[in-house]
Amino acid sequence: MYEIMFRNKKMRKKLEYYVSLRRDIIDKLNRLKINPRGECGAHLLHGNLFGKWACWFGSNIRMVYKIDDINRIIVVERVGSHNVY
Repeated sequence: MYEIMFRNKKMRKKLEYYVSLRRDIIDKLNRLKINPRGECGAHLLHGNLFGKWACWFGSNIRMVYKIDDINRIIVVERVGSHNVY
């Protein structure tokens, strides 16, 4: 199982805010910890964000993250609406 970490405090607070609005995000994060490449519509990004992944938490909530397979860590880079790309 992977651990979720954050690039900075701002990203942690943004995700906590969205979780307060939609409790189902917790379940989706737990599924993402098990399979960071196959849950919540996860997809590899291209262009300026090459090598990073994105997933969808419903409505207009997206998360951009990096996967560290060696240390089994998901690093949250950005959280927000579709403009996070």
